[in-house]
Amino acid sequence: MPVSRVELLLHQLDITWALFEYHADGLGDAHCLWTPAEHHWTVRPDENGNWVADFQETEPDPVPAVTIGWITWHIDYWWSTVLECLDGDVEAMRSAKHWPGSAQAAVQQLRDLHDRWRAQLSGRSDAELDSTDLTSDLPWGPDMTLGDVAGWVNVELTKNVAEIGALRILQRAQRASSGHR
Repeated sequence: MPVSRVELLLHQLDITWALFEYHADGLGDAHCLWTPAEHHWTVRPDENGNWVADFQETEPDPVPAVTIGWITWHIDYWWSTVLECLDGDVEAMRSAKHWPGSAQAAVQQLRDLHDRWRAQLSGRSDAELDSTDLTSDLPWGPDMTLGDVAGWVNVELTKNVAEIGALRILQRAQRASSGHR
């Protein structure tokens, strides 16, 4: 029996999400704020106590290393923007996105986005996947179909989860090198 396009997208999402959960296990605030290099982007509280991310529209050269906190903010930024677009909430879509201030809250926020995204995709028809009706307000691809956006979400999430995993591996290797387990 053939697998529908939505089922394929959801299966890909499930594989990536299982990897996210693996890397999120035991993730703490210190892991999120650990800086892998002097030249880096991270998240930090502003004068109002909101956690904001270092960011520039045009990436600098060289591109800064990023912290896990920054990556979780980045996932929240693009994923919540996609979901707000699908919900037709253009005002929220254009609002600033803040990091929630702790690893635990960031992980929960991403779990909530995952659940919302899965619910948005479940049961979609091929006609809906081929349409730009729901996605035309996205700032980075007004001509992208919902199927294009769903494929991009899976690829972007996979890349970001791999980055978190690589940073967790570097953190563990550094601890092992310094004699801490």
